Amino acid sequence: MTKLKISLLLTIGALLSNTCCSGGSLKNSIIKKQPPESSEPSNSSKSSKNVQEIQGEIVNNKSDAKCSLIIPENIKKSVPEEMQYMVFLQMIFGFIRSEYVNELEDGEITEKAIAGVLSSLDPHSGYLNEKAFASLRNQTDGEFGGLGIEIMMDEGFIRIISPIDDTPADKAGLRAGDLIVYINDEFINGISSEEALEKLRGDPKTKVKLKIKRGEKSLFDVEIERDIIKIESVKTEILDNIGYIRISTFDKNTTQGLKKFIKDNDFDKLCGLVIDIRNNPGGLLDEAVSVSDIFLDGGKIVSTRGRTKDNSKDFFATKGDLTKGKPLVVLINSGTASAPEIFAGAIRDNKRGIIVGTRSFGKGSVQKVIPLSEKTALKLTIAKHFTPNGECIQANGIMPDIEADFALIKKPENMFIVREEILNNALDADKKAKNKKMTEEMNKKSIDALSKKKSADKKNPDIEEDEETEMFYRKLPLKERIEKDYQLNKAFDTIKAVEKFKSMSDKTHEK
Repeated sequence: MTKLKISLLLTIGALLSNTCCSGGSLKNSIIKKQPPESSEPSNSSKSSKNVQEIQGEIVNNKSDAKCSLIIPENIKKSVPEEMQYMVFLQMIFGFIRSEYVNELEDGEITEKAIAGVLSSLDPHSGYLNEKAFASLRNQTDGEFGGLGIEIMMDEGFIRIISPIDDTPADKAGLRAGDLIVYINDEFINGISSEEALEKLRGDPKTKVKLKIKRGEKSLFDVEIERDIIKIESVKTEILDNIGYIRISTFDKNTTQGLKKFIKDNDFDKLCGLVIDIRNNPGGLLDEAVSVSDIFLDGGKIVSTRGRTKDNSKDFFATKGDLTKGKPLVVLINSGTASAPEIFAGAIRDNKRGIIVGTRSFGKGSVQKVIPLSEKTALKLTIAKHFTPNGECIQANGIMPDIEADFALIKKPENMFIVREEILNNALDADKKAKNKKMTEEMNKKSIDALSKKKSADKKNPDIEEDEETEMFYRKLPLKERIEKDYQLNKAFDTIKAVEKFKSMSDKTHEK
């Protein structure tokens, strides 16, 4: 658009807003109008078709919403069609400038308009002011200030996608799916995600009070002390010759942390790996690709599909599986979102490992940060993620191969064990004295347990419920976690079963 046209539409918009403000009526002079084919793309649908073929399927990225904007008749008659929406916007701008109860600077009005448009597109697009842009940079670098949660806006409130391991939010007991309704006694319905983040952030050692809605429970308060968030994205342990790798987020250090684990351990002695990405709220696309590449020997990792060629890409693994093809189980749940979903989809579709858990979150969109200046930027959704088999992750998530809800494993305390060696005059009982002693000790524990009164009625039900979560058991030693965390127990048993079957198969071939 030329400078002359821009000047013209601003002048016309100002004149129209002044006319209307001074008593001019638009009543009975408006008609419904659909956006012209030449209009710029917005939250309304674009009239020209825009489709891509993904592995034989046609994916239509047109918005389902129809434009219901009503253009005043006087604008229709006096302004060229391709400029009518811009003039109408300028007219609204004029109304706000002259009539709004509080005086606003033009810059304030413009910033609010930009933020409003972006936040209405989807939960992940937004305007990044100076504070938000700086925080985003710090977060992807692996160190930032705040509570340590990934959030999204849900019906005007803040929905927690997942807390990050060992952060103030995690230690305070916040969970994936919690709804933040108040921040410091302020009702926060209707604010943008960027505004929400600003309210949650603050100087280290300062406190923030949250009012949380969790499922059917009544609202309850949580006070959290802010801190500098230093993310250790990869934690590793080895138990029973099985490598356990916990990935809490996909930041710039994740690939490096995994490669260090591989370098520091003799993989010939390991019988398999368990990758735990439950309650992993996301991270960087490049890291999701490079982490997947570690475990794959070629093949597609993920496809991104947008409206432009630049925003549509395929990512492939290089030759060479750094983990030597060791049996692999990946743990996911509803808190597994975005980058870890790419990883899980790549492992599943390339038949590299078994996915265990529950359906993941389903955040399969790509956001591009577009700097507007050195200190501000747009965060705009530009594409969607597709697994190697062509399944769209957005709103679908990753389905596990073996579905297993989180459950607490509790051993019965009142079960008596009867075996041959404890019977009177049992045959060869003298040879089985060790087994008899073990069985009798187990039964003694059961008797002791029965003699003790339960004190469950004295327990705080909120605390007891909080203890029965995957995040609580993550704080325990790995051996204890496996004994109590059903999903983790199932993952380790799957590796053991695969290894046992493999050894049986090898012996059969030797014969």
